[in-house]
Amino acid sequence: MLEKVRKKPGKPAKKYSQAARLHDVIRILEARYGATVDELAEECDVTRRTIYRDLDAIRDAGYPLVSEPEADGRTLYRFITGFKKMPPITFSLEELMTLSLCRGQLGFLQGTPFQDDLDAIFGRIHSSLPPRSVAHLERIAETASPKFQGKRDYAAQKSLLKELRRALLYQYRLDLSYTPARRATEVYRFDPYTLLFYNGALYLGGYAHNRKALRLFLVDRIAQVTVLEERFELPDDFSAEDLTGTAFGLIDEQLLNIKVHFGAEIGHLIRERIWHPSQELVEASDGSMTLSFEASGEKEILSWLYSYLPHVQVLEPETLRATFVDGLLTAINCSRKL
Repeated sequence: MLEKVRKKPGKPAKKYSQAARLHDVIRILEARYGATVDELAEECDVTRRTIYRDLDAIRDAGYPLVSEPEADGRTLYRFITGFKKMPPITFSLEELMTLSLCRGQLGFLQGTPFQDDLDAIFGRIHSSLPPRSVAHLERIAETASPKFQGKRDYAAQKSLLKELRRALLYQYRLDLSYTPARRATEVYRFDPYTLLFYNGALYLGGYAHNRKALRLFLVDRIAQVTVLEERFELPDDFSAEDLTGTAFGLIDEQLLNIKVHFGAEIGHLIRERIWHPSQELVEASDGSMTLSFEASGEKEILSWLYSYLPHVQVLEPETLRATFVDGLLTAINCSRKL
């Protein structure tokens, strides 16, 4: 008679729903300073990929989950210490008005996942306010909204922006296909550091490995991104200014010593703003202004100067003055041909 084979003692495989498993993961993280993906996978008897999905679900549920690299190369996942004791976040009416004013300036985010996030945030805020207060705050935001010209539409890139948002949040490296104006598409291995908002457009900034340098990419021209399961560390000394350098706008090129004269008709418009940190402004008795500063990005500087025609004269440098005049002559000749 055959003897029954006894199962070796050990930990039986856990077969339960994701909700139950998420409860276990949360319990483990609450009970300790933190845990690695390998530790969580072993204790829950699932794969690393499943644990990564569970951690994403826990973040999406609003838990303050953070990841911290250890000296031995492991990554520890934990909750912010004492998060259960954190008081609920509340705002005064003045603070809510400021938030609404800021929201009104972000109309160019329409069609992006960031707009969805803003709508969700304000939906939660408004749910705790009386309807009259909500209507008043909405009116304030509407009156602050500028009239955009040449507004961009990011709706077609919403899925791509979601992937970029995930890579930015969790510091995932990615492969990025980019098509510059009038040039062939290039593929970059890229560490995304930040998003910049400039002139109603979105720019992705970070480190391009195949260029061994920081780069800015206009999101409109990003054809495709592939988020890699590979993390990077953001340099402690990184600043968004590292991406733009001495640029008047975003394009960092040769530094120019610029001197421009503005007529008295628009002198008050020049006086009312700070155009560059290095600027020197001299006002004449007739109300005209001479503005001097050091900056790079000739195309952006020219675009700014042309917006003040006919009350602007480029004094220095000679190369900028020549390019400025050439642009005017080209426009005049084109107009005459019509």
